[in-house]
Amino acid sequence: MQLPRRRFLQLAASAATFSSVPHVAGAQAYPARPVRVIVPFAPGGQTDVVARLIAQRLSDRLGKQFYVENVPGAGSSIGVSRAAQAAPDGYTILFVDGIGFVANPSLYSKVPYDPIADFDSIAIAATTMQVLAVHPSVPAQTVQELVALIKANPGKYSYSSAGTGTGAHLTGELFRASVDLDLVHVPYGGGGPAIAATVAGHTPISFGSAAATIPQHQEGKLRALAVGGKKRLKGLPDIPTIREGGYNEVECDAVVGVLAPAKTPKDIVMLLNQEIAAAVAPTDVQDRLTTLGFETVTATPEELAAFLKSDFTKWANVIRAAGIKAN
Repeated sequence: MQLPRRRFLQLAASAATFSSVPHVAGAQAYPARPVRVIVPFAPGGQTDVVARLIAQRLSDRLGKQFYVENVPGAGSSIGVSRAAQAAPDGYTILFVDGIGFVANPSLYSKVPYDPIADFDSIAIAATTMQVLAVHPSVPAQTVQELVALIKANPGKYSYSSAGTGTGAHLTGELFRASVDLDLVHVPYGGGGPAIAATVAGHTPISFGSAAATIPQHQEGKLRALAVGGKKRLKGLPDIPTIREGGYNEVECDAVVGVLAPAKTPKDIVMLLNQEIAAAVAPTDVQDRLTTLGFETVTATPEELAAFLKSDFTKWANVIRAAGIKAN
């Protein structure tokens, strides 16, 4: 089941009206004290930047501080576990990289959380996607030409990613397996080093975040060939999707999801859903997120839950087929 993006866009168009929706009775006193926003990554990463932007907006709108607590480690599992163990009272929420969140149980032999049972979905803060790019020396102008080049030179070409089990890696493996390519994966310790390796020509191909790839493409240091989402990316409107290239199985819409510990009161979940939709609705917020390689869409808690459940199965199959294990 794919993320119902058209539905999201319809909801996003009406997001500005959410602030006028009456809050249900149980949420009227919420929040009565500061709210902890757990980000299971180090400061400065994409999820952290989005979380801080929205946390500030929520603080302004609701009159109590939403403060970010960074809890990195174990591919985000430490921070996610801490959120799962928090009281389900609305005073701890979690921002996650959706792919890593659902993929970790398949990557690691044991993780201290269940992505489906231990959390209630709240909202989608933003969406993004991976970008397939090449060093300018690579004689391919389209994804079809790149596929032909790799097939004509088995084992010669490699691609960089932000690390084993990351969204970049899993998208690359989905591409490799779907097209049956002899393509070598080279993991790096983050998105920045991975993109830098391709800019330097060490790995001729990269699957990288939009935020890291767009500036390099604009400066001519990389050539973006395709994006991994269902639709084109606002920041790269002239670059087709991989699906447009004829590879229909290769699709990866990534989300920054907002979650709460399971059994958080439904009225608080709905209040936060409405407030997050209203927080990302202003043009200046949307422009800021576009600059970071994100787009704003709005989903109900049920839509986010369905998307994460579908992605859990999708990436588990990719990980199993490729034999990927976290280091």
